[in-house]
Amino acid sequence: MEDGIGGLRHMLTTVFFSAFAGFMVVPVITDVTVAAVCSGPDDSCSLAVYLTGFQQVAIGMGTMIMMPVIGNLSDRYGIKTILTLPMCLSIVPPVILGYRRDTKFFYVYYISKILTAMVCEGTIDCLANAYVAVNIHGSTRISAFGILAGIKTIAGLFGTLVARFLPIALTFQVSAISFLVGLVYMRIFLTEKLNDDDHHRGTYHQEDHDSINATMLAEPILNETPIKTQVFHKKYSSLKDMISLMKTSTIFFQALVVTFFSSFSDSGMESAFLYFLKARFGFDKKQFADLLLLITIVGSISQLFVLPRFASAIGERKLLSTGLFIEFINMAIVSISWAPWVPYLTILFVPGALFVMPSVCGIASRQVGPGEQGKVQGCISGVRSFGKVVAPFVFSPLTALFLSDNAPFYFPGFSLLCISLSSLIGFFQSLLIKDVPTPPLNKAINKTSGEEV
Repeated sequence: MEDGIGGLRHMLTTVFFSAFAGFMVVPVITDVTVAAVCSGPDDSCSLAVYLTGFQQVAIGMGTMIMMPVIGNLSDRYGIKTILTLPMCLSIVPPVILGYRRDTKFFYVYYISKILTAMVCEGTIDCLANAYVAVNIHGSTRISAFGILAGIKTIAGLFGTLVARFLPIALTFQVSAISFLVGLVYMRIFLTEKLNDDDHHRGTYHQEDHDSINATMLAEPILNETPIKTQVFHKKYSSLKDMISLMKTSTIFFQALVVTFFSSFSDSGMESAFLYFLKARFGFDKKQFADLLLLITIVGSISQLFVLPRFASAIGERKLLSTGLFIEFINMAIVSISWAPWVPYLTILFVPGALFVMPSVCGIASRQVGPGEQGKVQGCISGVRSFGKVVAPFVFSPLTALFLSDNAPFYFPGFSLLCISLSSLIGFFQSLLIKDVPTPPLNKAINKTSGEEV
């Protein structure tokens, strides 16, 4: 496998196809849902909000269980092998709505989406992050995470742009084709080394033991704990393994707490934001697409060019705190939108929100060795899924209540204000993560040699 970020091109292409297919349906699914379950196209009925919330809960519960298992299996059997299943299943839901979108077929899609997304939702991102963590080391890793996120955002840009001009039926058909092309491309071009435990042990002792020690010393950021080349002792995922890592690494535990609150707020925005715009300002498919298009343009530029520079200048922890605080400001302003142009204005704050997860992944990936990145990224994805489970229980009823005529007081964006407070809590938690600089490679080697002697 090629060294450096250039060696990631096949994984980046796979992520692009899958993200392109996923983002295409985002601007149209709200209108499709309302048309299928509500009495009129302009009716923001509570049923559509509750259905979206229930779907998020069901998918989140499934992925919360599946992500750690999938991450662990990818360490054992290889990322390419495990990635095949979710990419196959992702094709099914858009095929259904590409055929018909009446009430009956919508519910068929709804059920199939829940069942397939329990395995597919976030799996490609999780495995792609693990792939980056395994193949990119040192200070360039956070840049690689940023590029990966940037490619996904660019895919969202093109997906939203295509959805802006295509008919609804054709949008779902093109989405299904894109998933299929991504699957075929991945199976043909993506290469990897299987992260088998026995293979790693043999490699460490037979090839270059000193270089592995240097790598492990240059990457972990644990405080007051001995550096270990292996944290997990079993080949298959277990809750005990995750708890062991969280107890061993305070930084990793704090990163998981930040992940939960970030996911909690993101999931709340996902379930409330578009319905808020539709009820408050009468947004439709075209306006959704325009807004998402601008968001993805700003996001892709920030992730590809701004994030790597900021990460090297201020460090991952400060970048994480900055992103969370900007995300709080963004959602707080959206919650008090007084005109249709206000959500467009807040696009200026989008880069901050997109800094969060690459920073978390970069911090967490330095807690373990290359053979256990799937487990760590799976654990992060599991916590993100847990946030997605909890958020709809809170924000779906809250959104439906304050968008209805029975609201206790007039504040249509009240649920969005509560969502912003979740990001603020994550911001305060991120301040507790200690900045532990990576030791220079030569000093790390000398220090280890001295301790061994």
